[in-house]
Amino acid sequence: MTLLTIEGASKRYGQVQALDNISLEVTAGSRTAVVGPSGSGKTTLLRIIAGFEQPDQGRVTLDGELLADGPAAVPAHKRGIGIVSQEGALFPHLDVAGNIGFGIARGATDRDKRVLDLLDMVELDRGMLTRRPHQLSGGQQQRVALARALGREPRLMLLDEPFSALDTGLRENMRKAVARVLQAAGITSILVTHDQAEALSYADQVAVLRDGKLVQAGSPQSLYLAPRDRETALFLGDAVMLPAIIRNGHADCALGHVAVDGQHQGKVEIMLRPEQIRVVTDSSEQPYGGRVVEVDFGGATCTVAVSLDGVALPPILIKTSSVALPSRGDRVRLEIAGKAHVFVR
Repeated sequence: MTLLTIEGASKRYGQVQALDNISLEVTAGSRTAVVGPSGSGKTTLLRIIAGFEQPDQGRVTLDGELLADGPAAVPAHKRGIGIVSQEGALFPHLDVAGNIGFGIARGATDRDKRVLDLLDMVELDRGMLTRRPHQLSGGQQQRVALARALGREPRLMLLDEPFSALDTGLRENMRKAVARVLQAAGITSILVTHDQAEALSYADQVAVLRDGKLVQAGSPQSLYLAPRDRETALFLGDAVMLPAIIRNGHADCALGHVAVDGQHQGKVEIMLRPEQIRVVTDSSEQPYGGRVVEVDFGGATCTVAVSLDGVALPPILIKTSSVALPSRGDRVRLEIAGKAHVFVR
């Protein structure tokens, strides 16, 4: 069942086209991530959903209720939408209990119990109830902000880069905790982020914006393995791009005879993710081999640069395990796992 529908949303600021005819559906109970480079329009889209901005054109519908039809829009405070921002935006003069309780009607008879339940839901110790925001860590502040937003029992939760100010390890833990809390509460969420890995790991659906347009939307796996164009491929992660000629479902390229997705023939460009390529040390003069020109040790995952024999291409970068890591100058052969994705020229 679709909870949120955006149809043909456009927004212009002066000469800048921030959003250009965006259409997107979000399924009830799902997690969607909106990702794109700076200036792609993702924050504008979030603000239009929240009601902080109105589209010049287009419609926004939530659970069958029309929230915006061009500039005519339901005010933000009447939409039943929660939002957690990057800063958390806690009230510094209120303690944790006061911040969480702010989202609950003061006359509610079970207000204190709901505050405790929300504190438990976001996995914070009840001993923190009397602490002020400045006495909390960044991760604890974000949990309180989430609990406050949940207190309003929103139909939809918007997450505006809520983890970007946290340290790397804490970001991952917080992302998992937030996903767990929202799933347990059955609340649909939309995460806006500039971090591609964060989007891919958090969401059921990823929407990629570029220059105000929706380039592609789908499951994280489909976007990562079968991006619509090379710009999207490179935005979502490292990629090896090679010219090739396809005959009968296989591509002849600098890496040999490679299986490809789809039904294609003739000259194309193919894409492989670096982790699809396995580097095997082999001193024999195998066809489609190469020589290691650089090794970047990174612990569990290392990067090896291989210059291919007889090919006027830059060295290709391959992600590999640190186990049996080749050395600079070693001859290697390259083995391919899975299929290459085809970009039609």
